[in-house]
Amino acid sequence: MGLVFRRCVSSMPSKAYLHRPLPDNSFPVGYKLTGIHAGVKKKDILDLAVILSTSSHPTSAAACFTRNAFKAAPVLVSDQVLAANAGRVRALVINSGCANAVTGKQGLEDARAMVKYTSSLLPSSDENVPKSDALVMSTGVIGQSLPISNIIAGIRRAADSLGSDFAAWERAAKALMTTDTFPKLRSRIFTINNVQYRIAGMDKGAGMIHPDMSPASTSFSSSRQLHATLLGCIMTDAAVSPRSLQNALTYAVDRSFNSISVDGDMSTNDTIVVLANGAAAHVTDGRVHEIDEETDRDSFEIFKKELTDFAADLAQLVVRDGEGATKFVAVNVKVCVLSLTNILAYIWLYSCRVLPHTRTPTLSHLKFLHQRL
Repeated sequence: MGLVFRRCVSSMPSKAYLHRPLPDNSFPVGYKLTGIHAGVKKKDILDLAVILSTSSHPTSAAACFTRNAFKAAPVLVSDQVLAANAGRVRALVINSGCANAVTGKQGLEDARAMVKYTSSLLPSSDENVPKSDALVMSTGVIGQSLPISNIIAGIRRAADSLGSDFAAWERAAKALMTTDTFPKLRSRIFTINNVQYRIAGMDKGAGMIHPDMSPASTSFSSSRQLHATLLGCIMTDAAVSPRSLQNALTYAVDRSFNSISVDGDMSTNDTIVVLANGAAAHVTDGRVHEIDEETDRDSFEIFKKELTDFAADLAQLVVRDGEGATKFVAVNVKVCVLSLTNILAYIWLYSCRVLPHTRTPTLSHLKFLHQRL
């Protein structure tokens, strides 16, 4: 009599409840976007998102990119565009299905082509506007070249379906998805000095999630301290100077996306981008007043907190959609005056009843620990 083995597979609980319709008036004004099928993926699955700022005011941009030693072509090209434009960018193009990573010279050329053709969708009568006015992100299979002719045709076709309502934002969010089980999209309204602003954003990620991102290479970026793909983009109709927007994003990312992990694998493509187009800002003498940390510290601190809280909401969606994940765990540290080494020493010594719980480890205790390890 032979043995019969049956594989027991427990069904994963649905996470569809994490995606819900959002009011059209909760999205920032001055943006047009869409998601379409360009032919990167098979069948009719959405795989290309295009986001344009249509504001008449200058649009500030900031980004944080992966620290992975093998940065993908879109990361390198977007970093170059941000630096060349001094933090002013009006568009974003994202494809899913192919990461355009480890693709050499061809990968860089393809990423630049995506930037070029997306920039051409922007209206411009100013000769001083840079030709490269877009950032690019890609996610999907590593080591394969993009079907760039399909993508270029898709970018041109995207102009016909651009919108600003919930359906348009949802299409763009769906176009980012790879192994995600639901589109990750959020929006909210906040107020600074009695002026109402809106912020909305989307991200993707379920596997290969252990981000470690640093600021873009713009000249005003803060120093780069050590800290399937995570991509995210946040748009607001507030007006923020490029320098302050980058500093606010760096602060927010360190307290949100850089604090999550699903499987411990850092991607070659991790990128978070924020655009601020000033469409809802007050205009004085024909000029929009930009929030700046040096000239308007109070307003900047409010914006930085709003951005950080919003980034944390988006980051949590990635963790909740982690491949195989059924639990969400958060660790809150309120006060930490000890180094990590001291904390570990304290735990070990106290567990061995060497150190009373009311005392802090001293150098002699650490030497004692070292002798025992």
